[in-house]
Amino acid sequence: MDETLQQLQTALADRYRLDRELGRGGMATVYLAEDIKHGRQVAIKVLNPELAANLGAERFDREIRMAAQLQHPHIVSLYDSGSANGFLYYVMPFVPGESLRDRLNRDNQLPIDDALQITLEVCDALSYAHSMGIVHRDIKPENIMLSGGHALVADFGIARAVASAETTKLTQTGTAIGTPLYMSPEQAVGDNVGPTSDLYSLGCVMYEMLIGQPPFTGPNARAIMARHAMEVVPSLQVVRDTVPDEVEDAIIAALAKTPADRPQTATQLAEMLGVPLHVTATRRSTRATATRRATTRTEAVQSSVNLRRWIIGGTFAVVLLVVAGGIAAWRLKGGGGSASDVGGLDRHNIAVLYFEDLSPQHDLGYLADGLTEGLISALGGVPGLSVASKGGVAQYRTGGVGRDSIARALGVGTLVVGSVEPEGDSIRVSVRVLDDGGSEFGRTSFKKAATDLVTLSDTLAQAAAVQIRKRIGEEVQVTRTRAGTRSTDAWSRYQRAQQARSRGDSLYKVGDAAGSTREFLTADSLAEAAERLDPAWPDPIVLRATLAFWRSRRAMDDPGLAAKMIDMGLGHAERALALDKNNPDALEMRGTLNYWRWLYPLEPDSAKREKLLFSAQQDLEAAIRIRPSQASAYAVLSHLYGNHPDKTLVDVNLAASKAYEKDSYLSNADVILARLAGSSYDLGQFPDADRWCREGKRRFPDNPRFVECQMLLMTSKFVPDPDPTKAWQLADSLVELTKDEADRKYQQLNAQVLVAGILSRAGLKDSARSILRRTKDDPAVDPSRDLASTAAFVWTLVGDTTEAVNQIKLYLLANPSRRAGFRDDPNWWFRGLSNDPRYREVVGAPR
Repeated sequence: MDETLQQLQTALADRYRLDRELGRGGMATVYLAEDIKHGRQVAIKVLNPELAANLGAERFDREIRMAAQLQHPHIVSLYDSGSANGFLYYVMPFVPGESLRDRLNRDNQLPIDDALQITLEVCDALSYAHSMGIVHRDIKPENIMLSGGHALVADFGIARAVASAETTKLTQTGTAIGTPLYMSPEQAVGDNVGPTSDLYSLGCVMYEMLIGQPPFTGPNARAIMARHAMEVVPSLQVVRDTVPDEVEDAIIAALAKTPADRPQTATQLAEMLGVPLHVTATRRSTRATATRRATTRTEAVQSSVNLRRWIIGGTFAVVLLVVAGGIAAWRLKGGGGSASDVGGLDRHNIAVLYFEDLSPQHDLGYLADGLTEGLISALGGVPGLSVASKGGVAQYRTGGVGRDSIARALGVGTLVVGSVEPEGDSIRVSVRVLDDGGSEFGRTSFKKAATDLVTLSDTLAQAAAVQIRKRIGEEVQVTRTRAGTRSTDAWSRYQRAQQARSRGDSLYKVGDAAGSTREFLTADSLAEAAERLDPAWPDPIVLRATLAFWRSRRAMDDPGLAAKMIDMGLGHAERALALDKNNPDALEMRGTLNYWRWLYPLEPDSAKREKLLFSAQQDLEAAIRIRPSQASAYAVLSHLYGNHPDKTLVDVNLAASKAYEKDSYLSNADVILARLAGSSYDLGQFPDADRWCREGKRRFPDNPRFVECQMLLMTSKFVPDPDPTKAWQLADSLVELTKDEADRKYQQLNAQVLVAGILSRAGLKDSARSILRRTKDDPAVDPSRDLASTAAFVWTLVGDTTEAVNQIKLYLLANPSRRAGFRDDPNWWFRGLSNDPRYREVVGAPR
């Protein structure tokens, strides 16, 4: 351990255990450490001595507090900061993965789609930071982290602090704010810099991702900065002719010498690339690129940003057609040639419709369903294909909807349909591949002995791959997989158990709780039989854990039965993990059951409850590390993070985004959309909140959550001129759509408070005040006093901060665990109150 690391370890020994140096740069050295209190890995950045001396501890602390307010899915957040024994440091989460610099060192040039996704996600981060008045000043590949398939911008924490130091002192010590290879001309000469300087730096990064080196290089910093100021940007297409025109145009515009000639905002830059920034990055596929122009460019690049924006508008309209089709994520193919038919949908987007049971007695339904879901899973692992989830196609299994309509609704250009039927002592499987209009591209059939059902799924996947190749014109390699059992009897019983479980779910949705329980018991008996036939196969055991979980969920008013089912489910999950410790389904189920025990709550001991929560988190996160497509695990995590002491709204939002990205047809998709809308609103990301709210309203028009989010948005500046008449209409709709009597009483009060907020924003403060005074919160209707929190915000809009603080006090009396959040990280509702002494008296002094 070097001397600096030893000194730092001594200074921070009560909070962090330092491990090793991760890297160093011109402004700081970064160390890997363990947060002792929370048992998590963190990265500690320590400012270099010269910079620390010029900043001073007081200025550093004052400025870093503002940076700590940045909460965004694509910004690495700040956990802590301070000074110790002369060191100035700040603490961030340790982001697993690599930096963009590491990726460029390895790959040199990135695929165009990957480069665009990274750019758009950095644009998201910059747009948010710029709206908060913070300019990064050092956008470069080293400060862009790649983790879980997404980009996160690091070092916003240092940008504002460094910018506050006097330029002359920094110059005297030789410390540069920024990096010459990516520095804007105005930054290089020491002029004041704004958001367009960050966009210039991002343009340099985009150039390097596509070409393999920055636009300007040289033997020293002075030579590089001179080239930035004087030389014309070299054409990308001369080096790489596959770069689309609009992408080159956008980069050249971002690299304009004069700030006024560049896109003025990150949103404008994203629009020039053909994707609106308000479509969140997790909703953008890595293939979400603008439609390529078919003709070769023959004229010089236009210098007018407005002209380029007008040209891009035409391709943007094409992108909107995909959204109108209802696809969950845009997957327009790039590369050589169009992946779509003329006017059609992308043929690489595939839906496998549930196979038909053509047996005389219709007793092969379990086999048809098992083969369908097995094929969905097999094709889902093929690079370059996007396969609709079983939840997406399940809604069309009863027939009555035309194939072309299904294709449009799911946003797919290829349909796979099939059937199973008995043929003597064998089973014949037929499969056909269709385009989005229903025209056939290929068909095949095969048969297997009825005693050899376990090989059917693999044979089907290989046969389907051959036919799909005819449709997409590319090789489709499906990895050969065998069922987890060699026992046909075990496999058959497991498929029958899954079918009974599906019937139970359907009965519960229509209110037949007794019928649902009966089917679940049948499913459990069949799964138990499958387990006896093959004790080494974990799938039936995981299914039994899942059945126990859902029975516990439906025992909300019976803690004894809920506890019994949870214990039973945990026993099944443990047995499955004893067979396969890395089984993602078993890990997810164990984590989900432990979280449900914590949430119910069934564990009175506080220490044991905390252990349950952290254990659940570890299992769920392990499940998604093993299988990143595990949408249901992301969905549970998005709820868990909202109750976790060390997680933020950003974590909630990211996990929910991942869940919806991986499978937009989850059984609780309405809940996930509401969570996305709510967390985006709370983070102050109003365009995202509006998008998710609209998506929820489109898909679930009778769900009151998406009326409520419309009203919430009207309380924000996102709606500049809120309409009082519409507010009252939405309030009536919110109450009318709420079917549960107890919930309706709550929503009657909630609607009144939200209307008061909207009226206040419309300038009708006296009317708003009158509504607030006559709306009395009833503890019997609102035991958690959530309405007090909302009312506190509305009182701030009215201008009565005394009553706002009184309402916060009421809320925290009922929710003491929320006090730390109000104290250390108030959301945008209460940031205006955060320095009020009365507020501080209620929530406590900041840490």
